[in-house]
Amino acid sequence: MSADSRTYIALSGGIGGAKLSLGLAQLLGERLTVIANTGDDFEHLGLTISPDVDTTLYTLAGVANPETGWGRRDETWSFMEAIAELGGPTWFKLGDRDLATHVERTRRLRAGETPTAVTAHLARRLGLTVQVVPMADAPVRTMLETDAGILAFQDYFVREQCRPAVRSLRYERAGAAELTPQIEAALAVPALGGVILCPSNPWLSIDPILAVPGMREAIRASGAPVIAVSPIIGGRAVKGPTAKIMAELGLAADVAAIARHYDGLLDALVVDAADAAAAGALPVRTSVAATLMQTLDDKIALARHCLALCEHLAGASREAGRRQPAESGR
Repeated sequence: MSADSRTYIALSGGIGGAKLSLGLAQLLGERLTVIANTGDDFEHLGLTISPDVDTTLYTLAGVANPETGWGRRDETWSFMEAIAELGGPTWFKLGDRDLATHVERTRRLRAGETPTAVTAHLARRLGLTVQVVPMADAPVRTMLETDAGILAFQDYFVREQCRPAVRSLRYERAGAAELTPQIEAALAVPALGGVILCPSNPWLSIDPILAVPGMREAIRASGAPVIAVSPIIGGRAVKGPTAKIMAELGLAADVAAIARHYDGLLDALVVDAADAAAAGALPVRTSVAATLMQTLDDKIALARHCLALCEHLAGASREAGRRQPAESGR
């Protein structure tokens, strides 16, 4: 099977996930499926807000706000100004163009469409060929136990600006979620070349996806190589509270902790050159690359490295399979 016929799946959340997804999309187009975290979703001002799904859609469509990484470019803020005048909540910023997405999503959901169907509609309207799918159609909510009490994700991340210390996390109602037919189909494709865990926060962005019953099992059962890109570079997170949360959970902010966190799932971990010295001691196969994505070329280069690694792992597995009968007969 040729490399250019293989499909790939990315698990993504946050800005880091959207960046690598963009690089992968540049190389794969319609052969890429992005499973987006929805543990961040919440109801606000009567609207269903799905931040990670929208960040993925906007980034892939080239309309994301380059200054914030979230929301839409060329945004105006008349709605927020008006809601402030009326005494409404202003802690979660909704630009006028972004607001249209939330209104249309909410309208369609109330009309009976699933989150998967709504996301597919939005992707088509934005001109995407990449398949973007929410991790589940049932609601799953990331909840954090902190020194300020139990907080829903957006209260912790936006309203409190990640200030409270995190003691533990849970993914509320995850047990009631199910794999969607779209995710099951993507993982069952015989030409699946790899599953890539983007450099998103493992606890806030990737774990909610993996908490959907059957997700881990379906990933491993796919038989495709499973790799992750570390969100930690030289003991620091590029963006967001990853390193802070790791310290508060009693973990060292290093690639070894990332490798242990994904133990049993990965075939390989991609680490930055800054962590090359630690690669040999990790409990998983490692590959070194430039993982800091500042330009589109950076994103494409890292995506190309991930695809080559998946192809290498698949080739090694095929070679081992060919050798197995002779070895077992000795």
